[in-house]
Amino acid sequence: MMNLKKARVLLSNDDGIHAPGLKALEDAIRPHVGELWVCAPETEQSATSHSLTLRRPLRIRHVSDHKYAVDGTPTDAVLLAVSQIMTDKRPDLVLSGINRGGNLGEDVTYSGTVAAAMEGALLGIPSVALSQVYQDRHTVKWATARKWTPIVLKKLIKQGWPSGIFINVNFPDVLSTKVEGIEVCAQGRRKIGGALTKGTDPRGDDYFWIGPQRDEDKYMRGSDLNAVNSNQVSVTPLALDLTHRGTLKKLKDGLG
Repeated sequence: MMNLKKARVLLSNDDGIHAPGLKALEDAIRPHVGELWVCAPETEQSATSHSLTLRRPLRIRHVSDHKYAVDGTPTDAVLLAVSQIMTDKRPDLVLSGINRGGNLGEDVTYSGTVAAAMEGALLGIPSVALSQVYQDRHTVKWATARKWTPIVLKKLIKQGWPSGIFINVNFPDVLSTKVEGIEVCAQGRRKIGGALTKGTDPRGDDYFWIGPQRDEDKYMRGSDLNAVNSNQVSVTPLALDLTHRGTLKKLKDGLG
């Protein structure tokens, strides 16, 4: 079991090196860990998913002691942190976030926050993605995430989880004192992209803007969406292996 007080912890995100959520995560976790490192994208990289930058060189900027920015994606940032920055000793834990906005349901397939944790897991490092749900982007309840982050992490580390698995955590949009507890739950259903705005640019050509609206089921029992809408912190284990075993067997039986 990891000793968090002695752990070397790497923080990253997809909102960028100057994001308030990253600062909230630093403030929340610093008193509880042995050594804290930060390597995050230079600019916002929301919805970049698990993309790597392959067609141009990447640059690392030294921001301050143990803090770096990478002009690439969240995946780039974690990869470079482990392979080029923290070369004397790999991190014991990767934390990604705290994202401004929930990563619930199918959000996880688009999210750069989740992807940074996925990259940590692919590198064999226990990894957790953290996100703060909000209804009004101007009144994000960072204090809720700051209070509950160390509580959740200590419980997770005490319990442990297998290699090839990483953890997705979402904090509800309520004051920290109104949180009803922690719910371990499955990924729900929440698809972005159904509502498109069409317009015409000054040259007379059509354009399309993907808005934040989502088709979602908030009331599916046992789901992450249901948990945060019930004022609970959702904790969802995600697997790197996307193979569906039931269908694999069925296809083998039918096609073999």
